[in-house]
Amino acid sequence: MASIFSKIIAGTLPAFKVAEDAQHLAFLDVTPLVEGHTLVVPKQEVDYIFDLSPEALAALHLFAQRVAQGVQAAVPCKRIGVAVIGLEVPHAHIHLIPMNKVADMNFANPKIKVPEARMQELAAAIAAHVPGGSGLAAAGAPANGAAAHPAPAADATLAQLQKLTAGLYFVSESDAPLEAVSYAAPAGALADAALLKLVGEKPAEKVETGELTQFLRNHTADDGVLGDVALANKFKALQMYLKQELDGVQVYRVGSSPQVRAYALGRTAAGQLAGFKTVLTET
Repeated sequence: MASIFSKIIAGTLPAFKVAEDAQHLAFLDVTPLVEGHTLVVPKQEVDYIFDLSPEALAALHLFAQRVAQGVQAAVPCKRIGVAVIGLEVPHAHIHLIPMNKVADMNFANPKIKVPEARMQELAAAIAAHVPGGSGLAAAGAPANGAAAHPAPAADATLAQLQKLTAGLYFVSESDAPLEAVSYAAPAGALADAALLKLVGEKPAEKVETGELTQFLRNHTADDGVLGDVALANKFKALQMYLKQELDGVQVYRVGSSPQVRAYALGRTAAGQLAGFKTVLTET
């Protein structure tokens, strides 16, 4: 019989969703220890978390990391506590718990009751702060099973970017995947401080701006770093889409060596900042 989490994943049970991708889902615990208590689950129904394949286990924790950053940005706290119990529901899951003291992580504490309106508010706030875009079709699904909020218009752009970046890696001194992203764009020019806040980077990080064609030049050249015409054509298709469909595309290099985070972003007609992010290793 399907677990309660599988029913949430299938959409037959409602949940206050905060983030989703092809393999994972995150949603608020309806019997939380504290406000913002979030569950992160693989869509694959596996009872015991350590029965997941090494690749699936790693991917689950990477997704949980993104969600935890969103929770911490939306819910005032000192840290996000992480727990795996594994006895409550026969479906692997990770607890992310906003905490100000160790006692906040005590599962023997009485569970709190959070009003539905507040749960919807929390879900929307966390979803808005998940780095890289949540990939979520609708945040804060009503607990009574009513129709969810419509997907934002940027989802079509994000979906296309996900297709175009699938299987692509940026080659520097190590390989890093390209990840499609979409953010709610601030009004006016994108200052460094606004960019860093938007993508979940530390406020004091160094930011350098560059041109997309220059950034991808080795990957779009048939005889470049890849030496693979088919892959070069995929990078060319991505570059063309970004330049044709988005306004003012720039590459923002954040941080310093040995690892620099790169965000290629432009504005969509719906007012989002969309594109992709990756990591450069430079020693």
